This record gives sequence, C-alpha cells and structure tokens, in this order.
Amino acid sequence: MSTTESAASLSADVVLIGAGIMSATLGMMLKELQPDLTIAIIERLDVAAAESSDAWNNAGTGHSAFCELNYTPEKPDGSVDISKAIKIAEQFEESKQFWAFLAETYAVKELTRFVNHIPHLSFVWGAKNVEFLRKRHAALTQSPLFQGMEFTESREEMEQWMPLVMHGRDPQQPVAATRMDLGTDVNFGSLTRGMFTLLQQKPGVTFYFHHNVEKLRQKEDGIWRVKAKDLSTDATIKIRAPFVFIGAGGGSLPLLIKSGIPEGAGFGGFPVSGQWLKCVNPAVIAQHHAKVYGKAAVGSPPMSVPHLDTRVINGKQELLFGPYAGFSTKFLKQGSYLDLPLSVKLSNMRPMILAGLKNMPLTKYLINQVRQSPEDRLAALREYLPEARAEDWQLEIAGQRVQVIKKHETEGGVLEFGTEVVAASDGSIAALLGASPGASTAVSIMLGLVQRCFPAKAQTPEWQAKLRQMIPSFGQSLNDNPALVQEIRAHTSAVLGLKADVETAR
Repeated sequence: MSTTESAASLSADVVLIGAGIMSATLGMMLKELQPDLTIAIIERLDVAAAESSDAWNNAGTGHSAFCELNYTPEKPDGSVDISKAIKIAEQFEESKQFWAFLAETYAVKELTRFVNHIPHLSFVWGAKNVEFLRKRHAALTQSPLFQGMEFTESREEMEQWMPLVMHGRDPQQPVAATRMDLGTDVNFGSLTRGMFTLLQQKPGVTFYFHHNVEKLRQKEDGIWRVKAKDLSTDATIKIRAPFVFIGAGGGSLPLLIKSGIPEGAGFGGFPVSGQWLKCVNPAVIAQHHAKVYGKAAVGSPPMSVPHLDTRVINGKQELLFGPYAGFSTKFLKQGSYLDLPLSVKLSNMRPMILAGLKNMPLTKYLINQVRQSPEDRLAALREYLPEARAEDWQLEIAGQRVQVIKKHETEGGVLEFGTEVVAASDGSIAALLGASPGASTAVSIMLGLVQRCFPAKAQTPEWQAKLRQMIPSFGQSLNDNPALVQEIRAHTSAVLGLKADVETAR
C-alpha cells in the first residue's frame, strides 16, 4: 500500500496526515461525497493503524456509554447526569450506520469481521456504589438508546453474566451490576486497514508511508504546502493542497503547532502511557465473555476506569484487564522522549503550567501507577477477579494517549479528557486532539468536521442526500425517536452480524 514518486512538487485536493481511524474515516467519507477528489495520505510508520488505532493499543470497546460509569457522573444533589452518555450512544449509532453502509456498498468481508457482539456490563460493590448504579439504570432506561439494559443485585444472576468476577467473592459484600446485551467489541486496527484498502482501490488516492511531515505552511493564496521526508531515502516531497487534516493521534499537537494557525495557540498536551494485564491461560479466557467496567477509585482520573475485557483480536478471543497508567514524555508509542519538552512554546507554557498545578492528584496518581509492583497490579485485578493467579497473566504495553491542555479565560489552563477538533477560521486545516472516546465516535467527529470545513458543499442537495445515505439518522435525534432507534439498530445489526436490539429488549 505504498506509493513513491520522484517528483519534488505534487498537488492534491486533500492531505491526510496520519494513517489511523480518523484519516481513514474522513478519506472514505470525502471520496463518497465527491468521488473526483484527489487525496494524499502521509504516514510516518510503514503500515497503517500501528499506533492508537491498533487493537492492542486501543481499548476496543465500542464506546456507547452502556457500561462506562465515568460518562454518567453523580451530581451534588445525588441525581445522575446522563447527557454525555446519550450523546456518546447516539454517536456510536452513527458509526455503526457508516460501517454498515460500507459493508453493504463494497461487500468486503473485513468490514464485518472487525466488530463482534460482546455484552457490556457495569459492576460495583459497596452500598453507596450499588445505590448509584440503581439510580444510573433508572435514569438511562428512560432513553430509547438504553432500552433493554438490565439491573440486578442477584448474585446468582451475576454468576451467569460474569462467573469469573463472582467466584471467590465475599458473600457479605454488597454488589450490583447492569448488563446491556447489545454491546460490541471493535478491532479498530482491522477496520482502519479495511477502509484504507478500499481507498487504495479508488482513483486519485496516493499513499506516502514511512514519510515524516517536517513543515506545514499556508501561502498567501490560501493553499497549504506540506513538506515530508521519506525516512528510507531522505528524499523530500512537497504537496500543495487547499485542505489538510491532521489526524496523527498523539503526533497531532506538534503538527498543529507547526501549522502556525492562531486557533492552535495555547494548546498543550499531557502524555499518558497505558499497560494491560493479558491473560495467557486459555481455560480462564474461555470462562469470560463480557466487557465489565467498574468505578474509578476516588481521586483517580477518568482514564483510570478499570475493566475486565473480552476482546476478539485477529479472530482469537483474548482477555485483558486494566488499564494501568504510566508516564512517558513520548506523544506516540513509537515517538521520541523529546516530544513533550519540544511541544512547550511561549504560547502554551502558561496554560500547561497552570493545568499542571491544578491537576496534582493526576500527577500523584501517575507516580503511584509507575511505582506499582507486579503484586500491586495483581491486587487490583483481584478486586474484579478474586481467584486470579499471577502465572495466568502477563504485562503488555498499550498505546500512548495525549490529554489536551487548553487555555481557559478564568482558570488560565485546563486539562481535558475528551477529544477536540481545532480548525482554522477559513476551514483550510483541522487537527484532532485528545483520546477518549475517540475511535468509537470517529464517524460523528468527521461528520462535524466535514460540515465545518466544507460548509458550502455540505449544504448542497447532493452532499445532503449522500450524507443521509451513509448515515440514515443524519440530522435527527435518536434519543427523541424510539422507532428510529429500533429501525436503525435492526438494520446495522443485520448487516454487521450483531444481535438486534429487538432480541434483547425486555
């Protein structure tokens, strides 16, 4: 999937930097909307989806807010705020619609094999947490997006849902769980490579693997000049394009800074590395078939939400537990230890310092995580798997995540745990920063980017019709339309080989 050209100066309608899930999604979307667009894709590594989109570097949960308790915070009055959960659930439904459209249009087997049916469970212990989960369930099930979610305090029922979690557990411990059978596991690496395979077959799409972007500059005519070096030969290419998308995961921030757009001033990044415990005992793996999410410990950041996670990677069932956080100054797993210091500029120094001072608990948490011994990690696992044995698990390094730091009018600088699209005022360049829920909501994020950066074309009858073809619920609120939720889910489940919502609703 690599193309080389000797010409020093090239041109394209669109340049996509980074061969991950975001660029793949945007590239496919734009080629569907306007087939004659020319696209150049530049990737620093020699393969696609090798960083944050890779299955081992990505959580793989189809983030639909079914089980992630950090998306439903408890408010001071004791009620549960479900607004973020509803938004994320709607966004994931958009993703499934787009994937189903691709699977139907191109009949590529890889475009259904990347997603599998895995129930999503939330599990808590302690009287206070049990009450929180009960309130969360009651609030969520008012929405058609969460119809079918079950709540139980029955240990017998929980033993059927997640036997490994219940075996050996203190019978006096108050416990509760919710279960959404509609959950999925997504191999975003496989999905990304599948979309790039389709893009490769389309006219006007050129790939430049093992190329590093060294310079980004917008000339007076509004056209961007992107200079990249071939890391194998040291030859350079220069591509002229009216639109550039920076979708390079942790590498997006340095490129945004290089672009020099005023909208990027003040942004900084705080890198966090991840680790998993991977089960190596097939007998243990076979006993668990669910994604079980718990509550982050008091004082811990949202990224620390622990989960016992069934994954399907390369056709094989796996079992992971984590994440365990760590600290590295790299912005990418295969990045440089100079990434963080080199990202500090006069424009973002103050927000980064102030955000750091306000997030000392995060720093303390990361230090404690780095200092963890194998015994400490096993103790954390045993909270979810009481009978876990050290010999059944091994430590695996996951991907790097760069949390967004941005300027704030009153606080000076704040640390964000979500994703953020930073675009120039003229819509000629956009960068995606941040991590979670990221890949799961890539379609929604890129849909917003298309409307923001191509506003005139996005309003044309042709593009509007195509958007509705790709995403049938486009422009409609699923949360306000129970019948549409049922219709959309029945269709996407049938195309993608998943369980239909109508089978699981109770």
